[in-house]
Amino acid sequence: MQKILLDTDIGSDIDDSICLAYLLKQPACDLVGITTVSGQPQKRAQLASAICKAAGKDVPIHSGAEAPVLHRQQQPKAPQADDLSAWPHETDFAPNTAVTFLRDMIHKYPYEITLLAIGPLTNVALLFLTYPETAGLLKSVVLMSGNFYNQFAMPMASRVVYANKDVKKLYAIGLDVTLQVTMPAQEVHTKFTAPVLAPVLPYVNEWCRHSGRVVFHDPLAGACLFDESVCKFERGEVEVETANERCGGITYFTPSETGQHFVAKTVDAQKFFSHYFGVVNQ
Repeated sequence: MQKILLDTDIGSDIDDSICLAYLLKQPACDLVGITTVSGQPQKRAQLASAICKAAGKDVPIHSGAEAPVLHRQQQPKAPQADDLSAWPHETDFAPNTAVTFLRDMIHKYPYEITLLAIGPLTNVALLFLTYPETAGLLKSVVLMSGNFYNQFAMPMASRVVYANKDVKKLYAIGLDVTLQVTMPAQEVHTKFTAPVLAPVLPYVNEWCRHSGRVVFHDPLAGACLFDESVCKFERGEVEVETANERCGGITYFTPSETGQHFVAKTVDAQKFFSHYFGVVNQ
């Protein structure tokens, strides 16, 4: 069993919910907690709660940072959490408890936890800045991040995370790779039948109506934790550009045999989809 902490901006793009459903059904995943980030984090926590209850799982959920670090807000609202009345969920989430919760769990399970961050990295950056010892106590950090995507929404926070030399291993799955795991709307309607996906199915359908497809950005990052053959990674060092507001968030990768960063370079899309739905439909 792998102990996982999930930090997510669930409630904006649909892929966070699809990723959470996967983690809840993955038998090798011990999901020890969920933290939410970006605009309306308490509403995002409610959506996460609804999915957990649909899966029959009791997972601690904590609301985190609403505003990004030294950058304009890219997603002030969580539209997918607007109407959860049809689904049981917790509603009482205290504000800004995510960072201390992350600290407490990392100290409780030193060197055992992988932090999977699939939203803006504000919570993670605040964790490393406020409690610097926590970075070195993590087993690893896995990000759905870069394009080598999310960096544009959080360049300063990203720089804090990538530049931390205490993180033993940091894996990054970027937009250039995740865009290769795309499913057209017609196939989505036939595949998304698992009960754990029921609370988000209306949003999935609405998403498909507008975009005609679902891109499995965040689920790919989650799947890489449990099937190492889904993606191939290259080792090196990542730097994040923060000097210019317009280009802030651009990442630069330098291959290195001693680097602490592992960046996804290729993906086996067929293997990913087989793995994902094999888990979710159990």
